[in-house]
Amino acid sequence: CSLLPGAKIAALNGEWQLQVGTNQGVAIPLVPGSRITLKIDGARVGGSAACNIYGGTLEVTGTAIRISALSMTEMACQDDVMASEAAYLAVLPQVTTAARDGSSLVLSGPQVELRFALVPPVPNADLVGTAWVLDSVIGGEVVSSTVGEAATLQLNADGTLAGTTGCRAFGARYTVSGSQLQVTDLVTDKRACGTELVGQDAHVLAVIGASPAFTIEGSGLTLTSAAKGLGYRVGAAGS
Repeated sequence: CSLLPGAKIAALNGEWQLQVGTNQGVAIPLVPGSRITLKIDGARVGGSAACNIYGGTLEVTGTAIRISALSMTEMACQDDVMASEAAYLAVLPQVTTAARDGSSLVLSGPQVELRFALVPPVPNADLVGTAWVLDSVIGGEVVSSTVGEAATLQLNADGTLAGTTGCRAFGARYTVSGSQLQVTDLVTDKRACGTELVGQDAHVLAVIGASPAFTIEGSGLTLTSAAKGLGYRVGAAGS
């Protein structure tokens, strides 16, 4: 396993799952049922930190690397999962070197080490006919977790779409133009949303109604319009 020169940093690209990590000789606790992942895409990094979704930047100087500008969602999980997350996120900014050997990746720094295994790529899900569940609400550089009931979206082959905001249902017609959804005739039910759901409800409808651009990566769908966005994953209501 040899250190990658900066010119070959693209070889780090992919999604990786943490297998073992240490900080000053103390192991990072890994909790069964939770995953710590690191997705590298050029200068961008992100993934699941056991509980929350995080993101940041990867800088390369010669053979040294630096992970910084970390941000994440603000969900709360069980105490042991939160402890695992905190331990992992404390190590990431201390990493200074990266080495890859096939399907293994080692990030290390002074008295810290993270060993990952490559996660096999997931084929891109189909835009149409897939049951999508809202996973994150994006506003500028801020990514927030969802509130309320599972918010869903499904695009049908007949040119209609239907979904929920976590508060109320909506429907519309759509066409696909390149990487953009052209949405028309958006209607909602008349249910009143509670205070905690008003913002999410308005955000979802604003993005859907603005004929957003879309990208699909594996099991994830992202809709964006101006500085607002929605992150969906393949799933089913209640998942």
